[in-house]
Amino acid sequence: MLSRALLPLRAFLGFTFCFAGLQKLANPGFFQASNPGSIQAQLAGSVRRSPIHPLISPLTHVAVLLGLVIAIAELAIGLGTLLGLWQRLAAVGGVALSLMLFLTVSFHSSPYYTGADIVFVFAWTPLLLAGAGPLLSADAMIEARARTPRGGRPSKRLSPEEASRREVVLKGTATAVAAVAGLVLGGVVAGLGRLAGGTKNSSVTAPLPEAQANSTLSSSPAQSASAPKVSPSASGSSGSGGGHPAGTAIGAAKDVPVGGAASFTAPGTGDPSIVIHATAGKFVAFDAVCPHAGCTVQYDQSQALIVCPCHGSQFNAATGAVEVGPAATGLTAIKVTEGNDGQLYAT
Repeated sequence: MLSRALLPLRAFLGFTFCFAGLQKLANPGFFQASNPGSIQAQLAGSVRRSPIHPLISPLTHVAVLLGLVIAIAELAIGLGTLLGLWQRLAAVGGVALSLMLFLTVSFHSSPYYTGADIVFVFAWTPLLLAGAGPLLSADAMIEARARTPRGGRPSKRLSPEEASRREVVLKGTATAVAAVAGLVLGGVVAGLGRLAGGTKNSSVTAPLPEAQANSTLSSSPAQSASAPKVSPSASGSSGSGGGHPAGTAIGAAKDVPVGGAASFTAPGTGDPSIVIHATAGKFVAFDAVCPHAGCTVQYDQSQALIVCPCHGSQFNAATGAVEVGPAATGLTAIKVTEGNDGQLYAT
C-alpha cells in the first residue's frame, strides 16, 4: 500500500530531476559566463546573498565543472528514482542537492514557501525514510532474481552468501546499463541543444565601456569580458562644483541608446546595476540583483520589462516595482544624472 501511495511522488520527483538535468545540458547558455542565467551568474548571486557564501566563493573558479556535476547528478538521481534503482541513495542525493540549492539560490525567497527548493527537501524525505517499496522497483526485482536458484528449481536453495554475491553482480550490471543510457541520453540532448542554439536571451543590456574601469566585481558574469576598457581617470567622484553633478561617472550617455539599456557597477555597493534610457534625456537606474534569489536581471527591450533569467520575475522598467513574481519586492533604485560633459553620474 505504501509503495503504491509513493508512486506518484516517485514519478514527479524522478521526471522533474531528469528534466532539470537535461535542460541544463541542452542549454549552452547555462555554461557561458556572459549569459545572465548561467551557472556563473547564479554563483555570483549566491556569493552576495547566500548564508554559506564563504563556501561558495572558491567554487566560482570551477563554475563550469560544478554546473556539469549538478546536471549529471540531477539526471542520475532522477533515473534512479524512476527505475527504483538504489532507491534510498537516490533520495539521499535528492535531499542533499535540494538543500544545497535552497542554501545557495532560494534562501532569501519571501515568503519562504515561494522557493521550490525547500519544498523538494521535504518531498524527498518519505522516499529517504521508507524507500520506494517493491512496486515498479529495479531493486526489488534484482533482489528477487538474486535469490532465485539457477534454472528456477525451488528445491535448490541458495546460501545467503551466494545470493548476496549474485545481487551485487546484478545490481552492478543494472547500474552500469543505466549509467551508459543516461550518459548517451545526456550527450544526445546536449548535442541537440547546441545545434538548436540553446536558450535565446532577448535581453539587450550591454555594458557601459567606462563601467569596466570602476568594476570591483570584475568576475561578474553580467559584464562582457570583450567590452573596451578605458583608463580609471575617465570616471571618479566629484562634487557639483566641478561642472557636473555629484556622484561617480559610470559611462557616456551616448552609449545608452534611447529605449535601450546598459549595465554598470554601482559605486556604493559594487553590485551589478542597470541604467535604462527610457525617453530622450531621461535615465533611470536600478541595482540589478534580483531580490528573490540574487540572480542578475536584464532589460528586455521587446517587452519594456526588466526580467530575471533564473526564475522569471519581471519588474517595471520605470519604477523597478514587481510586475510578476516570485520576487516579493522591487529593485533598488539608483539616482542617475546626465552631466554637461555627456557623462552619466550615479549616486
